[in-house]
Amino acid sequence: MRYLGLDLGTKTVGVAISDKTNTIATNLKVIRYNDNNYDAMLKEINDLILKYQITCVVLGLPKNMDNSLGFASQRSIEFKEKLAKLTDVEIVLLDERLTTVQAENILLSADLSRKKRKKVIDGVAATIILDTYLRMKGN
Repeated sequence: MRYLGLDLGTKTVGVAISDKTNTIATNLKVIRYNDNNYDAMLKEINDLILKYQITCVVLGLPKNMDNSLGFASQRSIEFKEKLAKLTDVEIVLLDERLTTVQAENILLSADLSRKKRKKVIDGVAATIILDTYLRMKGN
């Protein structure tokens, strides 16, 4: 029983994975894809679900600061529906407001260059999303 965390962007999706005890979230990878062409990326995520025997996917839902849903939220909801057609695992939407800001601050404190931050920021954001979910579940 392991969890996968996803931070969906317009050209990348950050992927994080829990350990077998669902206590620790770790950055797994960043998947790059072409402008809303989800097919290859969805297959890669489904392959990860099968490979790591994932039982739950936690997908970030980027709400506006006033708690409303905007374009980015709709993109995540539609992505969830497409992923649900490929897999039977539970897919949970989790409010991800400010996770990218948190990720940026972590990477800045690690003194990474802008170029290096750009390559890993979505993975770090996915790790924060998954870690938040694990803490909410009490793991």
